[in-house]
Amino acid sequence: MPGPISVKRFKESDMLSDSFQLDTPTAKGGSVLVPEAVNAKSKSFLISEVADDYHSPILPGLPDDVSKHCLALVPRSDVPVMGAVSKRWRSFVKSKEFITVRKLAGMLEEWLYVLTVDAEGKESHWEVLDCFGHKRQELVPMPGPAKTGFGVVVLNGKLMVLAGYSISDGNACVSSDVYQYDSCLNSWRKLASMNVARYDFGCAEVNGMTYAVGGCGADGESLSSVEVYDPEADKWTMIESLRRPRWGCFACGFEGKLYIMGGRSTFTIGNSRFIDVYSPDSHTWAQMKNGCVMVTAHAVLGKKLCCMEWKNQRRLVIYNPTDNSWKMVPVPVTGSSSIGFRFGSLDGKLLLFSAEEDPGYHTLLYDPNAAPGSEWRTSEIKPEGSCLCSVTIEA
Repeated sequence: MPGPISVKRFKESDMLSDSFQLDTPTAKGGSVLVPEAVNAKSKSFLISEVADDYHSPILPGLPDDVSKHCLALVPRSDVPVMGAVSKRWRSFVKSKEFITVRKLAGMLEEWLYVLTVDAEGKESHWEVLDCFGHKRQELVPMPGPAKTGFGVVVLNGKLMVLAGYSISDGNACVSSDVYQYDSCLNSWRKLASMNVARYDFGCAEVNGMTYAVGGCGADGESLSSVEVYDPEADKWTMIESLRRPRWGCFACGFEGKLYIMGGRSTFTIGNSRFIDVYSPDSHTWAQMKNGCVMVTAHAVLGKKLCCMEWKNQRRLVIYNPTDNSWKMVPVPVTGSSSIGFRFGSLDGKLLLFSAEEDPGYHTLLYDPNAAPGSEWRTSEIKPEGSCLCSVTIEA
């Protein structure tokens, strides 16, 4: 059971921080969040006025379906500029249909979004890298105060940052705020707040919905509550709770089900090995006993889950939900086992970033489909700062 919230609970380096200001309302309501200080070129297309042309053709002289295909062929790095051309273009670019058309056209690109912290452990920012490790985009600063214990989910090609714990003027605050980053427009938007303010919780996308599970509440109490976000309605709904409170856990989605692993429970001594499994179809929880404890990093590759445990960070643990089995894979790194990793994934391969800034470290890449003995190699993909977390967004 965690104690009362304390200012000493988190290090400053764990806080995610950036300042922002509120920009003009979007066409569908809500607000676009724009940084106070960005370069003139970026700001001009982020907040420029666009024509009121919802009833005009997307491209004059062409049917809309042909026009949409033409826009979908624009390289990803240039897509944000299209949002400033007209409201019609902006509406299409931020829609799920845009991603669908790009997929049909074979134009989808995977970019890695890495939240890093500087060497002094004071400033954090998102770095955007392509599959070759090239820096692709300056992410506009994330809204809200500095915080930790937040959740990160990718839903419909957009990044969601959920809840968390912040300290302002010496006062602790647990948040229920939710922000969404649209990589196609390079802008943030505030979504509906969660029903329960929480931090150190598990979250994941399953069947086009976002789930937030357990964690710690506003008074430091452990939570068993679970809620789900519907992006079409922009609404959070409470659903069946866990059988027991659970915090410090992580969540992931496999074949239409939600898996909760790791962390601590009020009714266990130490860290829980139980896996809670939620079925959205039957709205019920089930439990499996063969879990992983004190997970420091995790990533889903295809239909398998890769984890690294705190007690042994020189060994990759791979979970197969089909037969509830674990496979141990040694990590080819020497030195102290206390120096850990953060995970990223691109093109079905696992990236291991050093959790500490080390100029001499080369990112490790694990390819589960490579020939035996060739699964490991180094990669040129490396963030500039120490990695706190990362997500992959395909757009």
